[in-house]
Amino acid sequence: MKILLVYPHYPDTFWSFRHALKFIDRKASFPPLGLLTVAAMLPVEWEKRLVDMNVRPLADEDLAWADYVFISAMTIQRKSAQEVIARCRQLGVKTVAGGPLFTTCHEDFPDVDHLVLNEAELTLPPFLEDLRKGEARHLYADERRANLVETPIPLWGLIDVRKYAAMNIQYSRGCPFDCEFCDITGLFGRKPRTKRLSQLITELDSLHALGWHGAIFIVDDNFIGDRVKLKEEVLPALIDWMEEKGRPFYFYTEASIDLADDGCLMELMVRAGFEEVFIGIETPHEDGLAESGKVQNRNRDMLASVKRMQQAGLQVHGGFIVGFDSDPPAIFDRQICFIQESGIVTAMVGMLIALRGTRLYQRLHREGRLLGDTSGNNMAIALNFVPRMEPTVLIDGYRTILDTIYSPKNYYQRVIRLLREYRPLHLGKFHIQPGYVGALCKSILFLGVIGRERLHFWKLFFWALARRPRLFPLAITYAIYGFHFRKVAEKIRGSGTF
Repeated sequence: MKILLVYPHYPDTFWSFRHALKFIDRKASFPPLGLLTVAAMLPVEWEKRLVDMNVRPLADEDLAWADYVFISAMTIQRKSAQEVIARCRQLGVKTVAGGPLFTTCHEDFPDVDHLVLNEAELTLPPFLEDLRKGEARHLYADERRANLVETPIPLWGLIDVRKYAAMNIQYSRGCPFDCEFCDITGLFGRKPRTKRLSQLITELDSLHALGWHGAIFIVDDNFIGDRVKLKEEVLPALIDWMEEKGRPFYFYTEASIDLADDGCLMELMVRAGFEEVFIGIETPHEDGLAESGKVQNRNRDMLASVKRMQQAGLQVHGGFIVGFDSDPPAIFDRQICFIQESGIVTAMVGMLIALRGTRLYQRLHREGRLLGDTSGNNMAIALNFVPRMEPTVLIDGYRTILDTIYSPKNYYQRVIRLLREYRPLHLGKFHIQPGYVGALCKSILFLGVIGRERLHFWKLFFWALARRPRLFPLAITYAIYGFHFRKVAEKIRGSGTF
């Protein structure tokens, strides 16, 4: 059996870092972890190939080789996934689809031959057994939660790691919180499930054996869901492993803002090699937090929480949303002020969207306010529900936020503010990623000579050399990120309207 695993194209968003990747000669930020894990679940004797369309185009020859094409995608990849499915149907190649997009919207894809939904540890084995017997059904679904001790090591041999800026692994699934706009609890539940420590270490060993050095994104939606296990077992073992291996990696992940309340946990994470954490801040407006069920963010000084994490040695990246029913006219200025004062350089600001499978989608459906499905890109100016705020005011306010926070002056001010607050890992040296020298040269040319931000670039350049020389590589990294963010912001400003 010949199996082609296809990962559809990911559109150009803040998250893609596509414009920044050119500075380090990489094609994509991360490999398709889900497909690589599914590949490891397939029979060993089957031939397997993988095409990541973010790395190279999918050719008809690729499809003609395959007996089955396995597709996994997130909602934001819908358009590309539909194109792949249409090409397979035209060429007479059978398709098998799974992942978040198909799990939440499977009825939208009647042309897929076999839908293997929910968690593959539960639904893939019965599909494979039925396929062996020649009795494969159209739909396989299972609402139970998988035991992650059954999850295999991803089949890394299907990719060229040199094409990616970072590797990724998964330690846990599920989030104890239930934000109204988020589909994670619908997909993976509220009770965090984790792999065994031995599994995690084996996965790190497998990446180390490949010769990988640099960033590893732990893709958990809330890495700190099981704090006790982290503090008593996982992080101490990671600290030992990193010391034994000469600290080949550094980690970043996603967590809730209450991480700032646990100094011991932050210290262990930093000692284990964590340098960055993404936090869903969403809004500084208390009514918006209450409306969305963001209980972990309520009744706290979020600015102080961000500072504590930065000072503990964690760079904070933040998610922000406008478009809540309770948003006042001043929300746009408040978002800008919070982002600037916090020193959150990578501020991912988007408009609220109603994803299928969320409580928000269900509520808006009951209220008769839904306008259709969403592309999954909350950074596109395309509302899929009727907001309480006048749509033109919301859209203009969103554009104002992007214009302001990603203007060179404000962006570089945030970089310097972060570097003043940030206390990096006190063990060893700051990690310099492969390709840094080339990226430095390109940044000098494109940002320091050609770019309209050159005055601010050189101010940061010499400030970092003089005041924070140990963090100079990080300063240049953020300068390059800024180039990407401005490119995406310009594209968003020029996109369609409500």
